[in-house]
Amino acid sequence: MSHADNADDDGPLRIDCDECAMQHTDVCDDCVVTFICSRRADEAVVVDVAEVRALRLLSGAGLVPRLRHVRRTG
Repeated sequence: MSHADNADDDGPLRIDCDECAMQHTDVCDDCVVTFICSRRADEAVVVDVAEVRALRLLSGAGLVPRLRHVRRTG
């Protein structure tokens, strides 16, 4: 999986900022995970299937930023 928007709908989506290629960029400051969750920077966020669908709907309606997590490769 190279981008969270392409997540498999059959399982949960695990978001770990340490695995995100956008970490420590301007994109990170506007990330939906940062927007919705006030979490410590070293904590992963696990989003289940229903929550992924809800985030997509909220984003599509312009209510929250779209999910910008991109898993690091290599």
